Amino acid sequence: MANKLIVTAAPHITSADSTQKIMQRVCIALVPTLIASVFIFGINSLILTAVTVAACVFFEWAYCKLVGREIPVADFSAVVTGMLLAFNLPATFPWWMAIVGAFIAIVIVKQLFGGLGYNFANPAIVARIALAMGFASRMTNFPKPANGIDALASATPLAVPGQLGAGEYVTLLLGNHGGVLGETCAITILLGGIYLIVTKVISPMIPVTYLATVAVLSVCFGLDPIVQLLSGGLMLGAFFMATDYVTSPTTDKGKLVFGIGLGFITMMIRKFGTMNEGVSFAILLMNLLVPYIDVLTRQDKLGIAKVKKEKEGAAK
Repeated sequence: MANKLIVTAAPHITSADSTQKIMQRVCIALVPTLIASVFIFGINSLILTAVTVAACVFFEWAYCKLVGREIPVADFSAVVTGMLLAFNLPATFPWWMAIVGAFIAIVIVKQLFGGLGYNFANPAIVARIALAMGFASRMTNFPKPANGIDALASATPLAVPGQLGAGEYVTLLLGNHGGVLGETCAITILLGGIYLIVTKVISPMIPVTYLATVAVLSVCFGLDPIVQLLSGGLMLGAFFMATDYVTSPTTDKGKLVFGIGLGFITMMIRKFGTMNEGVSFAILLMNLLVPYIDVLTRQDKLGIAKVKKEKEGAAK
């Protein structure tokens, strides 16, 4: 009789989905926004995206080659990081600065911490914040739409929320205004986000909670909730960056807390801060809290009891 007992190492639950397939779906979901950005800002959008993607792939290959680590370029994670980084930049952003951002995202934030699965925060978010700090004037130099349609006088709608009315909602959906590549055409971001939810790449818990919190707080602060939802990088952050597997909670309760925290921090910055936008800092701050959120919200009661016991023992 054949021995049917097979002993193998974890994991024992497998799925047909691989990292490569998941990342490819994310790329597909981002394509409509890329097409829209080319229509709105011209060919520079496509060139900038190509530069950041190529730089991210190269830095990942070069670093892994240098340290003798397995080269994971084929998993498309570097491609996704490159696209998200480009979507956080203005179309006229200098290429060499974008390459600096790619280095920060891939080498400093991702590879130095162990590679995919070990990064403490979303690499594209950290790179965007670093670029905003180092090249503030270029990061806020938003070009006007190249298609000749500029329905909003301001470079970014968040700069003049009181001047927007119902007539501008369509403009916000279509993206005919200044901004970075991924914060203009809200409708393509929504389509991409719905695609990710339908294909079960992401859970709707985080984006829905995030957007709902922003809407509720907008009303509380006397701001137009539709403008707040459709402006800035909120849609891109909610669907594509806050839902990153590595830097978001694993439990449903944790995702709920995470989404509420994101919305709260975003609106605090938008309402009381000196910046028009607050999505990037909200995601970074909540990324840092994810390990604690997971511990406090995980379903394993014994695990929670063990953690409490360890804390009590440490206190003594």
